[in-house]
Amino acid sequence: MNHPRLVLTLAAALALPLAAQVKLTSTPGKVAVEIDGKAFTDFYTSGPAFNTVVTKPYLWPLRAATGTYVTRAWPMEDVEEEKGELKPGRNGAPAAMDHQHQRGLWFAHDNVNKLDFWNNEASYKLPNLGHINLKKLGEVKSGKAQGSVAATFEWTDSDNKNPILTESRVMTFYSDPKQRYFDVDITLTALTTVVFGDGKDGAFGIRLRPVLQEDKGHAQISDADGRVTEKQLWGKASNWCDYSGEIAGEKVGVAILDNPANPRHPVRWHARAYGLFAANPWGLSVFTNDKTQNGAMTLEPGKSLRYRYRVIIHPGDVKSADIAGQWAKYIAAK
Repeated sequence: MNHPRLVLTLAAALALPLAAQVKLTSTPGKVAVEIDGKAFTDFYTSGPAFNTVVTKPYLWPLRAATGTYVTRAWPMEDVEEEKGELKPGRNGAPAAMDHQHQRGLWFAHDNVNKLDFWNNEASYKLPNLGHINLKKLGEVKSGKAQGSVAATFEWTDSDNKNPILTESRVMTFYSDPKQRYFDVDITLTALTTVVFGDGKDGAFGIRLRPVLQEDKGHAQISDADGRVTEKQLWGKASNWCDYSGEIAGEKVGVAILDNPANPRHPVRWHARAYGLFAANPWGLSVFTNDKTQNGAMTLEPGKSLRYRYRVIIHPGDVKSADIAGQWAKYIAAK
């Protein structure tokens, strides 16, 4: 005997995955994110990837709603567009791109208990490199309007024997027909006394596609206070920072919004004309060139720091995308 109500319930349950607009799929070492039926990014968490190992988690590539990718391909992939960026290697080594450690989007710092978690490629083989290792992949959720992934990482020395802090991260991705945006929520909890040193290489960073570099003449960095270009805004504090340009006739940009509840908000921006821009809460003397100031921060065992950011990959430039208006909506919702 058929039970219409049961059949309908089962049909509805089976249809749920198909109705999801933000779909996250977990496989060993990464989580794939699809929005409105299009690939958006992959979250690399652990294990081997691209002929090396993941020494800090990263999102790559990041794409606009049109499908155009905005982050640099190298060192994950070699593409024709970027071959012109090759520079002679050191000591007769083959030509190489710059800053191999700048992969997609990441969160790290160059001086945490004198360990470098930013410039920490395995191939560098330096004694003070830190590793950010996956401890647990948490809930991975898909949904019609949004999806999310939770993960816990351990920051440790290069021997992976002495963890100094845990990182609890939740990333939430949203469906939007015109742009791509997502929130990153990171809590750092000290396992021992942890000192975040005053350094320029930190913390929440993106490396953009070369065609979007300001020094190529087709893009511009700007901030919430009206400053433009690296020369004006590098090391300055502001609520948000945007990097906009053009790819094959398509105007596109990337903005990072610094949550008002973050320690030392508004954050200082490590923004470079060569395609890097990062929110750095631990740089002060390095940005002001005033050695009497110190951006170091000490975290006692069991204590935590929480950092939240919104990333927006938008069409048009900073004005047509109304990043100032999007900032107002962001802080109103918090």
